[in-house]
Amino acid sequence: MEGKVDGDHLSGTMNDNAGNKLTFTANRAPLLHRTSEPKWGSPITLFNGKDLTGWKPTGATNQWQAVDGILTSPKSGSNLVTTATFTDFKLHIEFRYPKGSNSGVYLRGRYEVQVEDTAGEEPASDHLGGIYGFLTPNQDAAKPAGQWQSFDVVLVGRIVTVTLNGKTIISEQIIPGITGGALDSDEGAPGPIYLQGDHGPIEYRNIILTPAK
Repeated sequence: MEGKVDGDHLSGTMNDNAGNKLTFTANRAPLLHRTSEPKWGSPITLFNGKDLTGWKPTGATNQWQAVDGILTSPKSGSNLVTTATFTDFKLHIEFRYPKGSNSGVYLRGRYEVQVEDTAGEEPASDHLGGIYGFLTPNQDAAKPAGQWQSFDVVLVGRIVTVTLNGKTIISEQIIPGITGGALDSDEGAPGPIYLQGDHGPIEYRNIILTPAK
């Protein structure tokens, strides 16, 4: 592997096991510091309860549907992404999964808040409410599978707070980088809300986002 740094830009080449030469480029991740507290705008209802207006599947086949006010994915398939993008925001979202299922809510399409049936287990970053691979909840606030649960998430720059079922499980912690499954690595740009639908059945409802002005 060979590369060179030019300011915040990295570029170079590397050889794979077959001897093929590959090129790569990278940019330094931004710090995303904010100089003042956010001023919040008006809440936006992201799911109208009737259809998939404002959302798009990421795969060729869409299994997501609106049923009686619930955004439901009855089986593994495409992920679902908002057509609108956001920078700093507060997000309220409710979810329900069957026993053993798994999903995730990606903030700006880059940072996954884990959704998984882990009630009664020791907290971990890949359990319900964790920022996947990075931040571990301070307690197990999960309800049993089959019950409706809720996230209230605040994301300002890299600082995240996650409240699960009314209990703050991550408080103003720094997300150091993108998590697996991220749509891209352009962390300084606005991004969508992205719901994982390729890991098992999942239902969402009452998805309300309040953007910073």
